[in-house]
Amino acid sequence: MRILDWPEAERPRERLLHQGARALSDAELVALFVGQGLPGCNAVELARRWLDNSGGLRAMLRQDRAEFTSLAGAGVARYVLLQAALELGRRYCHEELCRRSVLDSPSAVAQYLHVELAGETREHFGCLFLDTQHQVIAWRVLFSGTLDAAAVYPRVVVEQALKLGAGSIILAHNHPSGQCQPSQADRNITQRIVDALALVDIRVLDHVIITDAQTLSFAERGWL
Repeated sequence: MRILDWPEAERPRERLLHQGARALSDAELVALFVGQGLPGCNAVELARRWLDNSGGLRAMLRQDRAEFTSLAGAGVARYVLLQAALELGRRYCHEELCRRSVLDSPSAVAQYLHVELAGETREHFGCLFLDTQHQVIAWRVLFSGTLDAAAVYPRVVVEQALKLGAGSIILAHNHPSGQCQPSQADRNITQRIVDALALVDIRVLDHVIITDAQTLSFAERGWL
């Protein structure tokens, strides 16, 4: 059945206008970008198929162009729309984080880092560089691949911190495995970076581990 044939109160657009975007399911939200479905398959049904075939919303949005456009009814135009929506969400989170000291908004820090790192299939190690008021200067992914002493170089972190004029930093990396506990390599590289930055009077405020479902803060656990 076409969405236009649904009762008005059940249509995604009207529901969003009257109940707000949070009232809509993932499929209904995606359908608003899809616009039209296929013969015998309306936009909500088509969006639901994409989500099912991709393994959920995050997995679908993380697909590259070739993967996404291989889905039935998907195309470059719809890929562009969804990627633009994803980037708007990322920039919204970043702007929210930049509006105040990160010490006043640990939840905003976790949300932003989750948007940046969750769902990645490889490990990425990055830093939030902060000024002396603990406001964000920049986010940088510095290393990609397996996190160990050979892959993460404290010297590079120090160089970037000095270049950006940072007063403190927050370290972050993801665990694609879904295991949120730090490895011994995580602990070792954290201490090496803490020691290296201490020589130039830059403090490490936290090291956050990100998985699809969780975040773990070294600072909250008393490990820094």
